[in-house]
Order: sequence, then C-alpha cells, then structure tokens
Amino acid sequence: MPTLSAIHVYPIKSVSGIAVDRWPVTAKGLLYDRKWMLVDGERRFLSQRRLAKMALIRTRMTGDGVILSAPGMTDILMPLTETDGETLSVEIWHDTCVAKTVSAELDRWFQDFLGIACRLVYHPDGEMRRVDPRYAAPSDQTAFSDGFPFLIVSEQAMTALNQVMELNMTLARFRPNLVIGDCAAFAEDYWRRIAIDGIGFRLPKPCSRCGIPAIDPATGNIGKEPLLTLSKRRQWQNKTYFGQNALHDRTGELCVGSAVTLLETGDAQPPLSWHDAGIDGH
Repeated sequence: MPTLSAIHVYPIKSVSGIAVDRWPVTAKGLLYDRKWMLVDGERRFLSQRRLAKMALIRTRMTGDGVILSAPGMTDILMPLTETDGETLSVEIWHDTCVAKTVSAELDRWFQDFLGIACRLVYHPDGEMRRVDPRYAAPSDQTAFSDGFPFLIVSEQAMTALNQVMELNMTLARFRPNLVIGDCAAFAEDYWRRIAIDGIGFRLPKPCSRCGIPAIDPATGNIGKEPLLTLSKRRQWQNKTYFGQNALHDRTGELCVGSAVTLLETGDAQPPLSWHDAGIDGH
C-alpha cells in the first residue's frame, strides 16, 4: 500500500523548504506553506525563475519563528505571527492579492543577499485566494503557491528519472509538499482521489514544470538536467510534466508513515507512460 514518506513545508515562496514528520493542514494547505513571498519594486512576485540565488536561502523552524540563513549573511528570525505591516496589492501570475509587509529589517536582509530591491510580504489569514475554477470548487483556496495548495510526487518517479539520467538528484529540485512511497513510478498520474489521515485529496491537474528543477538547490548553479531528460520522456502539448497538483477537502493533520488510500483512479494525466529498466507508470 502507498504511504506518505515525506512532508515538506515552504514558508517563503521559492526559498528552501523544511521537512517535517507531522504537520497541520489548514484551509489553504499545509500550515505556513507559501504564506510569505518576496516582491520586487513593482510588487510582482520573485522566484528562482528570475533569481536562482534564492535557492541558497535556508529555512529552519524554532519556537519563535523561522530562522533564515544564506551564504555570507548573519542568520535572521522571521516571525510566524502576523504583524501589523503595510497593506499592499501584489501580483502573482495572473492574480492580484492583498498582502502585508513584515519588517524593514527583513527587507534589508533579502536585498543585501539578492542584490535587488524587494520586500517580504505575507498572505493574511483572513484573505482568500481562490484556485483556478476550471479545476477547483469555489471553496478551494491557497496562499502564494503557483496555483494549488499541494504538489504530490512519488519517490519512485525520482528513482526512475535518476536511472535514466545516471545521476543521483533529489526531489528537492521539484519542491513537492507530499512524497509518496511504496508505489510504482508515476503511479500518481493515475490517481484522481486519495485519502491520507482522513483528509481527502483531489488530483485534477498534472504539474507542468518551469526551469526551477534545473537549479541545483545546493549551489544555485543551473544545468541541463533533469529537464533535458524530462523533455524527451514527459513532454505533452509542448509542456514537461512531473508530479500532480492537488486540492484537499478538509483540515486536519498529516503524519509521515500514514497509509495512502486510493479512492478513484483514471487514465494517465498527462497521457504518458514511463518505460525504462522494467519500470512502468501503472
């Protein structure tokens, strides 16, 4: 039976994540996941697509907040509690969202490291950013993720990809929230509804990949893989796919090691099969 083998929370959009063994699920997804975001002088979101150096910013949880660290920088604490900052209208893809600033001190820290004028903002608890209605119910929401509150990937998908590349890359390049073990490579392509720890998940849309997986999270350097191999084996309608976007039906708590119950399956999305070294996506 498939099991939940890892949970990753990314407090700040496009900055490194935190592995946790047990974590609350709120209406917007994992607690604190992509609640914070950097915006430029035009109040547009910043990501590794534009600034690969963001991959080098590390995060770790403490009782008081999130400690941020980066090469050549003194560690700084980002509070988890909401602050009474300035209210801004910010842009993330095609959405305009209400956000609030955190502190001038944190803004300077990011500006000094990234070398660009920017501000750290957060998505207030009382604000709602709806998910694309083509794939979601009116009640589905997220914070500052690209579009969905969860990204689900199977461990074996990464194993299969590494076998073909003859490399040993980690799933950190793909930034999943939930990693599933004890299933076939790309089994998630066939899942439509699953349940973990009593929380139902819908998987309405495969995740098309941008250039971020080509950035080495350890160095910030940009290479050709894994996108070169994925473009040959996981391309459909001129887009490359890896992982599944997901929506949840209720709040609760997830725990690593919990069973994943398959409630509904369907045709592969995208309509691709993975055949290599005896590994099949079914």
